[in-house]
Amino acid sequence: MDFNLNEERQQLADMLARFIRQDYGFEARRKIVASERGFSDAVWKEFANLGLLGIGIPEEDGGMGGNAIDTGIVMEALGSGLVVEPYLTTVVLCGGLVRDLGSAEQKAAILAPMVGGELRLAFVDATAQVKSQGGSHALTGSRTLVLHGGSADRLIVTARSVSGPSLFLVDANAAGVSRREYGTRDGQKAADITLDNAPGQFLGESGRARDALSRNTDAAIAAICAEAVGCMDALTAQTLEYLKTRKQFGVPIGSFQVIKHRMADMFIHAAQARSMALLAAMRVSEGEAAERARAVAAAKSLVGRAARYVGQQAVQLHGGMGVTDELAVSHYFRRLTAINATFGDAEHHLARFSDAMLEEAVK
Repeated sequence: MDFNLNEERQQLADMLARFIRQDYGFEARRKIVASERGFSDAVWKEFANLGLLGIGIPEEDGGMGGNAIDTGIVMEALGSGLVVEPYLTTVVLCGGLVRDLGSAEQKAAILAPMVGGELRLAFVDATAQVKSQGGSHALTGSRTLVLHGGSADRLIVTARSVSGPSLFLVDANAAGVSRREYGTRDGQKAADITLDNAPGQFLGESGRARDALSRNTDAAIAAICAEAVGCMDALTAQTLEYLKTRKQFGVPIGSFQVIKHRMADMFIHAAQARSMALLAAMRVSEGEAAERARAVAAAKSLVGRAARYVGQQAVQLHGGMGVTDELAVSHYFRRLTAINATFGDAEHHLARFSDAMLEEAVK
C-alpha cells in the first residue's frame, strides 16, 4: 500500500504548512481564542478563498471534490497550528451529511454558501422528539457540549422516527432554539443547545439517515485522527528543539541517553499514528462499511494512546514549563486530550474494534 502523497496533494500540504507558519502563529492563535467569537472570520474567509471549505463537496454542488485523504491533509495542517475555526463540524461532518442526504434544493441552499464561507453548521445529537402537523415539524430536545454550536447558522439535529433515524435542518436563530456558548479547555468553543418546539425540516427523507450518519461519523473520526497527527508532529519538533537548547551540567539535555530513548519513542508513536490515520482515511474513501468501521476504530484507539504518550512525554521533558499557559506545549497537550475524548476515547474504540472482529469471525 502506497502512503506517499501525489504531486497535487503534496502541493496542498505545502500550501497549508506555509499558511500556518506565516499567518497562524501561536501568538496570533492566542488572540483569536481570547476574542469574543473565539475564531476568526478573516481566517474562515481565507479558508474559503483557498478552496478548503469545498474539499469533499462535489464540483456540481459548488465544491472542489476530493475525498477523506484530502480532508486528512487539511486536518493535519490544522492540528499542527492548533486551528480553532469550525472546519471539522461545518465541512467534514455536517457538509458531508448535506452532500449525502440533502435534496437538490437543500444542497443549493446550504453547500454553496458553506463553501463560500458565508454559512456555518453544527451537529446536534439530541435525538429530539418530533411533532408533525401537515407539512410542518416541531422539535424538542437538548444537548450539551455541541462543538461550535454557538456560532452556527444552521443546525443538523438527530431525531427518531417510526421508519428509523432521521435528521432535521433547524435555523439556529429560529424561535424555540436557545444556546449557551462557552469556551473549552483546548481553546475551542461549544454550546448547550435546547430546542423547544423549534421548527425544522427533514434533511433528505424520513428514516433514511442511518447509513449517512455512520459513514460521515467515521469520516469525522478519521479527520480528527489526522488532526492529532498534526498536533503530535508539532509537539515532537518543539520538544526536540528544546532538548537541543536546554543545558544541564554544561551540555544539552538531549545528549543524555535516557532522553534520546524517550524522544525516539515519541517519534515512533507519532509515526504509527500517522500510518493508522492515513489507513482510516483510505478506508473511508474506498472501503465497504464493515471494513471502514474496523479501520476507523483501530485508528482512533491507536491514535488516542499515541497522543496520550506523546503529550505526556512532551510536557515532562519540558519540565515545569510544560504546563504553563505561555508555552505552546500545554496547549497541544490539552487539544490532544480533547481529541482522544471526541467521538469516543481509545478504550471505547478498542472495544468497538474487538466487537467488529468477533462479528467477522462468526460469520
